Amino acid sequence: MATTTKIQPRALVRASGGPRYAVALAVDALGTGLLRPFLLLYGVTVLRLSAPATGIAMTVGVVVGLVCMPAVGRWLDRGARSTVVAASMLVRVLGVALLLATPAGHVWLFATAALFLGIGNQAWPAAHAALVATVAHGRERDAALAGGRALRNAGLGAGALLATACLAGGTTALQALAAVTGLACLAAAALAWSVHLHAHPDAVPAKDRADGPAPRMRALLAANVVYVFCLNVPEIALPLVLVTQLHASPVWSAAIFVANTVLVVTLQVPVTVLMSRFSRRTVLALAGVVLAVSYLGFLAATSLGNGWGAPAVAAVSVVCTIGEIIYAGSATALVTALAPAHVLGRALARFELSTGFGLAVSPSVITALAPHGPAALWGSLAAATLLSASAVGTEKDQGTRLSGSCGRARSGS
Repeated sequence: MATTTKIQPRALVRASGGPRYAVALAVDALGTGLLRPFLLLYGVTVLRLSAPATGIAMTVGVVVGLVCMPAVGRWLDRGARSTVVAASMLVRVLGVALLLATPAGHVWLFATAALFLGIGNQAWPAAHAALVATVAHGRERDAALAGGRALRNAGLGAGALLATACLAGGTTALQALAAVTGLACLAAAALAWSVHLHAHPDAVPAKDRADGPAPRMRALLAANVVYVFCLNVPEIALPLVLVTQLHASPVWSAAIFVANTVLVVTLQVPVTVLMSRFSRRTVLALAGVVLAVSYLGFLAATSLGNGWGAPAVAAVSVVCTIGEIIYAGSATALVTALAPAHVLGRALARFELSTGFGLAVSPSVITALAPHGPAALWGSLAAATLLSASAVGTEKDQGTRLSGSCGRARSGS
């Protein structure tokens, strides 16, 4: 059992890529938060598309965007770091520009815009994790990854709040939000590119530079598909249960979502540092147990009926958020620790591919299970998550090595 790592704020900023990169993350998150929650509303209100057509176009865009991940992984393994991060932001600029140029009623142009936005959103996590893994190592790297997630959640939340306040302006306001999103992503891309960070493959020992595959980590990748369902619980499962089964006010759903964002922003780094006394694999398995307990808690809460059901669900949602925080602080960190330096990009790409797949299928799974009752929904999620936690905890790390670095890095920051 290791001792808890203490991370100073300045060291955390340096480990996250430096001040300019931190500003780029904040600007990009703020811009993305302005539009992402309202993309469906943009398609329906501004482009006058039907809600089903808009939803299908968005889903297709996200799923097809996953196809780019193997190429992103190979690009990262050639040493690119800040360039890939900047490219993920520029792709979103292209998506916003196409969105603004789409005439009313053109669903395929909207789907193409959603595709570019999806590619940018899918490529960014792997690129960001690879950049952080190049400038930080060990538990400092874990804390830096957690800090980046907290910063991004804060930016997304602030952007969503600003966008909500502007929605009274109707179509014109939504178009303005899209334009500001594009400008924010463009500014963030320029800041990220100015860091000029590149990992030199020649710093990796020759025996490790062979063009071999990323570590398999089959159980980890399969479990991750189930784990990421927790990210859609506050946005999809709980509003669905509260409104359709408990007949509660939508205010409860909004309050739970806000509380989830605040808890992630404030607790992500402290909890990740606190958990550093345990192995990453143990922490990730613990996250699954906490999430499964929360799902069983939701099952018990919904049995209380209309009176105490909603407050009980809100209370249990805090436990679910803690599980999410533990998961987010250990999953990517475990991948970066397991992957050999020469295939770090491909390992992260495969991990983000499993994340994207889980996020894509979870809404349909949740909405399909919910009509069959609380036991079908929460019981199934709890069983699947416990099984995943068991698989993570028992998987052996054969054929991989702990990677303390990702090759010598050159940085202009």
